Amino acid sequence: MEVFPEHLFRREAGRLVAALTRLFGMHNLALAEDVVQDALCRALEVWKFRGPPDDPEAWLLTAAKNRALDVLRRERTANTFAPELGRLLDSEWTLKPVVEELFHPLSIKDDQLRMMFSCCHPRLPEEAQVALVLNILCGFGSGEIAAAFLSGKAAVEKRIARAKKVLAGSAKLFELNDVDDFAARLAAVHRAIYLLFNEGYHGSSAVRVELCEEAMRLAALLLDHPLAKTPATLALCALFCLHAARLPARVDAQGNLNALLDQDRSRWNGKLVSEGLRLLDLSATGTEASPYHLEAAIAAVHANASKAEDTNWGEIVALYDLLLRLNPSPVIALNRAIAVGQHEGPVRGLEELNAIRDRERLAFYPFYPAALAELELRTGDAAKAREHFQIALNLARNPLEQRFFEQRAQSVRS
Repeated sequence: MEVFPEHLFRREAGRLVAALTRLFGMHNLALAEDVVQDALCRALEVWKFRGPPDDPEAWLLTAAKNRALDVLRRERTANTFAPELGRLLDSEWTLKPVVEELFHPLSIKDDQLRMMFSCCHPRLPEEAQVALVLNILCGFGSGEIAAAFLSGKAAVEKRIARAKKVLAGSAKLFELNDVDDFAARLAAVHRAIYLLFNEGYHGSSAVRVELCEEAMRLAALLLDHPLAKTPATLALCALFCLHAARLPARVDAQGNLNALLDQDRSRWNGKLVSEGLRLLDLSATGTEASPYHLEAAIAAVHANASKAEDTNWGEIVALYDLLLRLNPSPVIALNRAIAVGQHEGPVRGLEELNAIRDRERLAFYPFYPAALAELELRTGDAAKAREHFQIALNLARNPLEQRFFEQRAQSVRS
């Protein structure tokens, strides 16, 4: 029995760090992370012998709250904490009520939003902002963030360390009523949550439903805030729903990965499809289309096709054309080339794959050689297909992908 599920660590660590940073002050972010780590280690020790409690989230919250009180009592004469709380932390009469209030679920929810926007500090480059959100609020390690960015682990570690120094210079968490700075930071918050969902859906560690659910939960926090409920936020939530709807069919009963065109669409979650289409309609209220609008629209075309052969590939190619102009990316160009191959035939698809700019960024991405293999197979060149599938197999990032590429290579040999 798994005493401490990884998804519980990720979710609760982010919530508790946000609450403790509000209490200790942004300059004590490292202290907040230490207190959370202490609570998690304590849980491991206790639950190992007694078993997990009925309400593990409440247990962790109480442990972190008690540890925070100990820290405040011990260090309040030698340290400075959140400036806006002032002398409320100096007196025992007010200390405990203040801590209790800040650990209320509604307060923690607001603090998570504040922390998300605090991580998106204007002095930080966008990739550093996103890396902070993934690290502090989502429990991502530097290796996972590097995979999400198609970057190196050492570079990500340095980026996070430098970004945390910038945060430590802030007096307090971002105020959610700061209208002037809100919109500028919201774009980076969107991208961080988007990368979190992608890592769960088709990232470096196979299909991880809990990461998709965490991204959807954080996106829902944005929808609950009037300033954050923008057309782009609605489109992002629509995209998450439409992709999450496919999760039940993404892996078969034997644990094998299913390509989109091979999925049993009767297993797609109809409620999530309906909610995704509803949110996509609501997102059309603005005057500009974000990349999330276009990606959600592509997902909607797939969702509206009851069978794979009914897919309107011409519409999908047109949407990818718009998306590529709006957000140039080799991964988007790869997906567009695959759609062209479906719409205009494998020879045209191969031409588009070979014409992708910055193809070197896909050097370690297994689905690029896999796409080449599928299209070569459709042209009748089994030898080239086998060669590309072998390259994809060598680049596979997890056992799920390894089995998938092995099966595809075997089908060619057969």
